[in-house]
Amino acid sequence: MVNAVLWILRTGAPWRDLPPRFGPWNSAYSRFRRWAQRGVWDKVFAELSKDADSETFMIDATIVRAHQDATGAEKKNGPQSIGHSRGGPTTKVHASVDALGNPVRLLLTEGQRSDVTQAPALVIGLTGANVIGDKGYDSKALVEQIESQGCTAVIPYRTCSTPRPIDWHLYKERALVEGFFQKIKRNRRIAMRFEKLARHFLAMVTIAALLVWLA
Repeated sequence: MVNAVLWILRTGAPWRDLPPRFGPWNSAYSRFRRWAQRGVWDKVFAELSKDADSETFMIDATIVRAHQDATGAEKKNGPQSIGHSRGGPTTKVHASVDALGNPVRLLLTEGQRSDVTQAPALVIGLTGANVIGDKGYDSKALVEQIESQGCTAVIPYRTCSTPRPIDWHLYKERALVEGFFQKIKRNRRIAMRFEKLARHFLAMVTIAALLVWLA
């Protein structure tokens, strides 16, 4: 079943196109769905992320286009986290990674949501670390939260903000979170969203993140 899910994740193919060697497609999909509902993938991710290098954390977000088949789910089945704009239906994946580029937290929102709105949840609980983000995270409230947790905010300030010291050499480490997004988007099921429900797409993102940890 796990190999079946990994095949779907990598190829982006419809579940019904699952090769016979993996068994009945509906059996693999049903178990994937149940594990997503019960938080099985999340528990595995939480266990692996206990080994995070907590010296530095990078936060960022990336846009994922939603396929036309990903839209239209009934609200009673659960949230979709799909936004609609001139660019079409999109979802945004928010993530924080550790000093080695391994993911530690993952969140989903509609594509039009600002990156900074999810930053407090990405950094909560961090202590004694450097927290790196781009200008999109330049927020007085966020910087104060980071500093109140004993961390150092390495976030460039905008021209309309109060200047603060920035370690530009350390800021270059932000490339690690961009590299993380590049890795998970090599999986076609992440490069474009096909899942109708947010919990199912987040499960796919989590599985791709597990592969980063296990690489």
